[in-house]
Amino acid sequence: MIEAFARRYGLDRAAEGRLATLLDALTGDPLAPTSVRDPRRVLEDHLADSLVALDLAAVRNAAQIADLGSGAGVPGLPLAIALPGAEVYLVESNGRKCQFISRLIAACGLANATVVNARAEDWPDGLGRFDLVTARALAPLAVVAEYAAPLLRLGGTLLVWRGRRDPADEQSALVAAGELGLDMPEAIAVDPYPGAANRHLQPMIKRAPTPQRFPRRTGMARKRPLGGASAPTSDRRRR
Repeated sequence: MIEAFARRYGLDRAAEGRLATLLDALTGDPLAPTSVRDPRRVLEDHLADSLVALDLAAVRNAAQIADLGSGAGVPGLPLAIALPGAEVYLVESNGRKCQFISRLIAACGLANATVVNARAEDWPDGLGRFDLVTARALAPLAVVAEYAAPLLRLGGTLLVWRGRRDPADEQSALVAAGELGLDMPEAIAVDPYPGAANRHLQPMIKRAPTPQRFPRRTGMARKRPLGGASAPTSDRRRR
């Protein structure tokens, strides 16, 4: 099935090989930080679900990408494989997960991927730098928006992977977006693989500078979320 996804997105043989290496590691490495081990499920729920973002021009054209809360390296590593001309930073606060991601980068021979062992709100080197920030199964939309907005350049896009749409979560995020200098278009229904259901990508676009009071100190985005966000992280599984 990797070949089918490679054809869908116009990936070359080198990218196919790297995706196969990634698949093997996520299914076979006992230290992989994921509970999904079945090869077909890893291919669909991790790799295909990550690559579906390539349907968007904002993703295909991004030169600087930050993946927040990378966990097992998705969606950041599949996107780094598919976009060899982009620089991809995988931002993860858990040291063991960072070690795993670093091993994957080496195994795949990726020169364009870098691990950042930090929380998004504690990463000053990332401020105002990115064309694209991605997040999957990380936090409610309003919280993710607060993490990402300071990292985006003007015109940059935050892209959040979501499962079934949650009107209350989206309303909180809309309020937060207004405070952060972000526009929030309608969520985009996507079809990452045959039979997938309730899969969405939520874009937010930075249209104005983020106020200087952001990022707030560590933990405040979750403790006192903008817009009163209280929704669960997501129904999109990755672990």
